[in-house]
Amino acid sequence: MRILYVEEHVESCELLALWLGHSGYEVVSANTVSEGVRLAETGTFSVYVLSGHLIDGTGFDLCRQIRTFDSKTPIIFYSALTRDADLEAAANAGAQAYLILPDDFERIEPTIRRLVKRVSGSG
Repeated sequence: MRILYVEEHVESCELLALWLGHSGYEVVSANTVSEGVRLAETGTFSVYVLSGHLIDGTGFDLCRQIRTFDSKTPIIFYSALTRDADLEAAANAGAQAYLILPDDFERIEPTIRRLVKRVSGSG
């Protein structure tokens, strides 16, 4: 299963890739909205994990752009933004889940598994 993780901090990308790699996931990382869009358009992913803040925009912008060409692949926000307005913006942009960084770190893999099962019709 391939995951696209778009986060401006390279260290965070490496940590999540290592963590999810132990569960058999392949994590492809991007650090900008533009790179995230390019990878999402040209690759096949089981889920997208997005940060709220990126170097060249927001995860909300990226989520809306992804939804213009991919309406089905689950999108999870993993962000330090904790205001209700941020959670609402993510849902309005097309995300299915919102996890708080770093508190929800151990919830990422179960959330990915649950959402992918739901999309594949086996859960």
